[in-house]
Amino acid sequence: MTTSFSRRTEEDYRHCEAIIKRHSKSFYYAFSRLPQEKARAVYAIYAFCRTADDSVDSSGSREERMAALGRLSAELDRFREGQDADTPLWRALRDVFRRYTMDIQPFYDQLEGQRMDLDFRQPADLRRLEEYSYFVAGSVGLMLLPIIAPGADAETRRHAADLGVAMQLTNILRDIGEDLRDKGRVYLPRNLMAKHGYTSEDLENRLIDDRFTSLWEAVAARSEDLYDRFNETLGDYSDDSRLPVALSAGVYRGILNEVRNNGYDCFSRRAVVGKREKSRIALAVRASLTRKTGMAHTLAADVAP
Repeated sequence: MTTSFSRRTEEDYRHCEAIIKRHSKSFYYAFSRLPQEKARAVYAIYAFCRTADDSVDSSGSREERMAALGRLSAELDRFREGQDADTPLWRALRDVFRRYTMDIQPFYDQLEGQRMDLDFRQPADLRRLEEYSYFVAGSVGLMLLPIIAPGADAETRRHAADLGVAMQLTNILRDIGEDLRDKGRVYLPRNLMAKHGYTSEDLENRLIDDRFTSLWEAVAARSEDLYDRFNETLGDYSDDSRLPVALSAGVYRGILNEVRNNGYDCFSRRAVVGKREKSRIALAVRASLTRKTGMAHTLAADVAP
């Protein structure tokens, strides 16, 4: 690798790092603790997912957003054939694919999730919500596996996808009010709303009562179950990746408790895990991993958040 290429690659990865740092402080807090080469690979993958998400979240018409997604899909097709677009994102991703034994299918699954988002309908039940969540978020877990758990078996792959689904359910529970206000969307399953006696009118009125909290907790219970299942496979992750990955799960799971601490107000308040709580979670995660594995775990960038 020549010096000039190395310099350009550094710039490409800085471009990707700026994207994750701007759009997801929780992910950046956790994954910036990976060894530099792995952290940069994660940044490039996040930048791809962010680009896909932005293509359908723009203010354009449905046709314009579908066209933008189609262009990204065509770029991925060309990338698969070795004909990369000359942009920081695709150059960084090519470097990732050179360094790791990557699987391109989850990248296509991510784009399918964005297509599903364009034609979104309130899910009938939790199973359908989880199917959608796999494509938009579980796919990300599978993208990352060759970097943080090379040689992962089928169980580890399944629970890596579970982690992405758990995080997406967490997003949904945090953003109920924002999704309704800004997108006119309801991600809460229809059958669970009916079961708990919480109506669409109640949701429009931002009503927080026992029916709402029981509905919210029903989805949260599934999210927390998936976090627990993922935690069972942490031993399959690389020694230098185990703690950052567990930290990302712990911090994201902490969002659920922040919603609870806010009195379940996910209509007028956005739940955020603050710096002090992130530090507490980091200590708890480190101690838990040490107990489970008998190994002391440190972070490659063990600095204050």
